[in-house]
Amino acid sequence: MPSASKTKWAQLKVGLMTIAALVILGALLWLMAGSQGFFQTTVNVYTYLDDSAAVSEGAPVRLNGILIGKVSQVGLSGVSEPNRVVRVTMEIGDEFPQVIPVDSEAAIAAENLLGTKYINIKKGKSAQAIQAGAEIRSLDTREFDDLVQQAYPALASLSAITKKVEGIVGQVESGKGSIGKLLVDETLYNNLLNIVAEASKLSKTLNSTEGTLGKLLHDDTLHNDVRGVIAKVDAVVDGLNRGEGTAGKFLKDPRIYDDTRQSIQETRQTVSQVRDLLAGLNRGEGTAGKLLKSEELHAQVKETIGRLDSLLDKINSGQGTIGQLLANPALYESLDGTAREMNGLMKDFRANPKKFLRIKLAIF
Repeated sequence: MPSASKTKWAQLKVGLMTIAALVILGALLWLMAGSQGFFQTTVNVYTYLDDSAAVSEGAPVRLNGILIGKVSQVGLSGVSEPNRVVRVTMEIGDEFPQVIPVDSEAAIAAENLLGTKYINIKKGKSAQAIQAGAEIRSLDTREFDDLVQQAYPALASLSAITKKVEGIVGQVESGKGSIGKLLVDETLYNNLLNIVAEASKLSKTLNSTEGTLGKLLHDDTLHNDVRGVIAKVDAVVDGLNRGEGTAGKFLKDPRIYDDTRQSIQETRQTVSQVRDLLAGLNRGEGTAGKLLKSEELHAQVKETIGRLDSLLDKINSGQGTIGQLLANPALYESLDGTAREMNGLMKDFRANPKKFLRIKLAIF
C-alpha cells in the first residue's frame, strides 16, 4: 500500500499537469481568436462608417490583405453625419501605424459573398504615417451593400439551377430519359456487353491470320507487294526527275517548254488576227465586209436574185429555147430521134468506114 507522501505527490503532479494543459489550451484559444501574442503591445485606430454591414467585434483588420489586428469595438458614434454613424475601433500592433499613410482608406470587405466581413485598409501614397488613436478615412459602405444586393439574384438563380440539377439527377437515378436508361436499364447494359464481346472477337480475328482482314494485317506477301508497288512508284518518280520518257521530257526539257510557249504565243497572235478580221468585217472593210455591210451590194444581189427568179419562172412556163426544151415534149422527142439517128450513123461508120470515105485520084 503506497504511503501518504507518495499519494500527495502523485496528486500534485496531476494538478500541475492539469494547470499546464489549461494554460496551453487558453493560449491556443487566444492565438486562434486574436492576432497578437501575449507580450505584444497594441494601439487603437478608428474609422467611421455609414453602416457596419454586419462587421462584429473580433473581425480581422487587414492592411492590403495582410492581417495586422482585429476589431475591438463596433458601436454608434452619436452623430448623424453621412458616413459617420458607426464608429469602429481597430486594435492593431504598435509597429503598424508607422507603415500606414495618412491618406489610407478603410473599407468593409468579405472573403466571398457569404464569407466573414473584415476591415481592409488600403495604403495611401502620402509620406506621413498615422499615429496611435488616429482616424482612418473610410469608403462609402453603400457600394458594398449594392454589391451584396446584386448578389441576391445570382444566388437565387444558383438555387434554382441547383434544384433543376437535383431534379435531373433524381430522374437519372430513377431510370428516366436516355441517360437514366444508360445507367439503370439492364437490357442496354447487356447490349453493351454483347457489343464489347463482338469487338473482342473482331480484335482476336484481326490479331490472327484467319480471314481477309487478318491476312491483310499479318501476311508478309501483301506487305512485300505493297513495298514493290512503292518501289515502282519511286522508280517512276526518279525517271520523271531525270527527264526520262515523254512525261519526264515535259517536266525537264526546256525546249518543250519553249516550243509550248511559242505555240501559245502564235495561238494568241492568230486569235488576235481573227479578232482584227472580225472587227474589219463588222466595219465593212474588204470584199467580205462589203458583202456583210454594203446596202448597195445588198440591193444588187437582191435585184439579181429577182431577175433569176423571173427567168426561172419563164423557163418553167415554157418560154424561150430552154423553156421549150423543158416544157415541149415534141421538141424533146425530135431531139431524142436525132440523137438516135446520129447514134445509128456512128455505128454504121464504125462498121463500114469505106462506105462513107471515097478517094478519087485524077491526073491532068
